[in-house]
Amino acid sequence: MRTQLKRIVTLSYASALDRPTGQRVGLAVFVLVLLTALGTAGYMLIEELTLVDALYMSVITLSTVGYGEVTPLSPAGRVFSIIFIVMGLGAALYTAGVIAEYLLEGRLSGVIWRRSMTRKLSQLKQHVIVCGYGRLGAVVVEELTRNGTDVVIIEPNPALEPALLETEQLYVLGSALEDDVLTEAGIARARAIVITIPSDADCAFVTLSARQLNANILIHTRAENETGARRMRMAGADQITAPHRLGGERIANALLRPAVVDFIELSSPGSGPEVDLEEVIVGAGSALDGHDLAALHARRMELVVVALQHPGQPMRISPPRGERLHAGDHVVVVGQREALAKLAALVKAH
Repeated sequence: MRTQLKRIVTLSYASALDRPTGQRVGLAVFVLVLLTALGTAGYMLIEELTLVDALYMSVITLSTVGYGEVTPLSPAGRVFSIIFIVMGLGAALYTAGVIAEYLLEGRLSGVIWRRSMTRKLSQLKQHVIVCGYGRLGAVVVEELTRNGTDVVIIEPNPALEPALLETEQLYVLGSALEDDVLTEAGIARARAIVITIPSDADCAFVTLSARQLNANILIHTRAENETGARRMRMAGADQITAPHRLGGERIANALLRPAVVDFIELSSPGSGPEVDLEEVIVGAGSALDGHDLAALHARRMELVVVALQHPGQPMRISPPRGERLHAGDHVVVVGQREALAKLAALVKAH
């Protein structure tokens, strides 16, 4: 019995070191209860004590309080008590340490992190809110983060909090259907909201709420069918995406027009080895504000202007070189990544 008890405690300690704090707390408590049960059984067999007396002996031995023995112990009982004290004291100390670690690392650090996150949320401006951290939402967050955009995630499922912590992004646990949650995410100061909730009805409801809380916010939502898309347009959505339709069209076009699809893939900045398709906005007082497109060629920049959109006007494809640029213009260009970086510096407002 002593050998089996020693093996149980040794294996429990070894495996506990590699477990998360929450699991280690449960394991430590389980080992402590198991030791108490084994000690009770040992005293009943060796000293022929009653269940209550044997349990009492186990508890005072594990806790080392020293209240005194119920009856004088036999030599075999004393040897059992020595072994039980050595193993039990280690288990008790380990349990106390793990519980303290759980309280300090878990709750205390959680409180500190949440207070810090609340403070950062209150100061954040011109960020993007992503409602739903599923497969689609995770891709949106990844792309926005990679391009330096501040993101706040709203996720109703608490089980996804570990994944949210790994993103190192600000997040709010709660349903985007609640106005209080949207307000906590800073919707009044956000520039855009992306709604990736699977339900069309919920997407339409969040669209209505977002438009009511921020009349100027850009709303991009998903839709599963045309009926849902129509309702979301009526609710005030600016952009609507049907993921299943886009996926189907992408597969068909890859079979019918592979070269075109390869070119379109440039629309994901940073995905190509050398060439990218990028959109820039001309800043007020920038090096290009008030100059025509020929200024780009004069600077010997290896760029091709694909499209140009003046504020409030439709986008124009392949504008002439004499087209003059002004603050707020959207310019879509294709070029070497190094040239695109130089262009981004030229259009910065001064």
